[in-house]
Amino acid sequence: MGVDIEALKQLTDAKGMPLEQLIQAIEAGVLTAYSETLEPNRYARVQLDRETGDIAIFVPEFNELGERVAENVLEVEGFDRTATSTARQVIKLQMRATNDAEIVGEFTASVGDVISGIVQQGRDPKMINVNLGRTEGRIPPQEQVPGEVFNHGDRIKCFVVEVKQGLKGPEIMLSRSHPALVKQLFALEVPEIQDRIVEIMAVAREAGHRTKIAVRSHRAGVSSKGSLIGPMGSRAQAVMNELHGEKIDIVDWDEDPVKFVAHALAPAKVTSVTIVDESIRSAKVIVPDYQLSLAIGKDGQNARLAARLTGWRIDIHPDTPA
Repeated sequence: MGVDIEALKQLTDAKGMPLEQLIQAIEAGVLTAYSETLEPNRYARVQLDRETGDIAIFVPEFNELGERVAENVLEVEGFDRTATSTARQVIKLQMRATNDAEIVGEFTASVGDVISGIVQQGRDPKMINVNLGRTEGRIPPQEQVPGEVFNHGDRIKCFVVEVKQGLKGPEIMLSRSHPALVKQLFALEVPEIQDRIVEIMAVAREAGHRTKIAVRSHRAGVSSKGSLIGPMGSRAQAVMNELHGEKIDIVDWDEDPVKFVAHALAPAKVTSVTIVDESIRSAKVIVPDYQLSLAIGKDGQNARLAARLTGWRIDIHPDTPA
């Protein structure tokens, strides 16, 4: 019983793993298989010859005083086939573990980025499977956007949330609802973001409905909002198309919370902003009477997103209260 040692060397060289590590794993696997035979010797050990690839089971010989005086090769009837099969299985498992580790390492570097793939059919209709090339990622229900429907073969862009080694191989969790997805999509479309001339400072999102983005420019004369909107609105439109028509409000970020809160309530026009309590980050906003419904938004969405974007509690009042 044995293995082809030259093939083993080529395999480990190709995978970039130590040959000795694989040999030790084979020896441990064969010893475990031997221990499950009838009446195994508790002192037995397995050795794979590093030159020939032969696998042998050695058992010690003791004298009357219980001292080990010799070691003999043990022949176990019918075990050759089991040993060879076990060695093959161990090699497959080790190669799979090495391959899985490579995939996890490769995709771990992509956590926090946008990745592109092709939608695949899966057993669970609630889960969206995405072919990423070497492996598959999954979009669980909580990371999906309500109303988005994907068919087999559709190309999709997703945000990489988490990569880990699972029981059945690498597990890559993707998201379509994460606020950072919008940020990373703009980073792909806007060269000024890649060059760090324009920076996205904050994102607030209700996936499938609306997103607010606060941006600033680090170079005089460069419009941060204009950079994201693009010529004829092309850049913002490309992101909205990827998000299936989700509305995006792009506002100016400001260190002054009074100005930032006023900007965040766009497209509504704000008359004034008063800081009520800085410790709890509370602000009172006055808007023209005819702008009240726009400032609050449908079901309070505009005000809610503005509060998330700024981190301030916003209390909106009309300028002509009853």
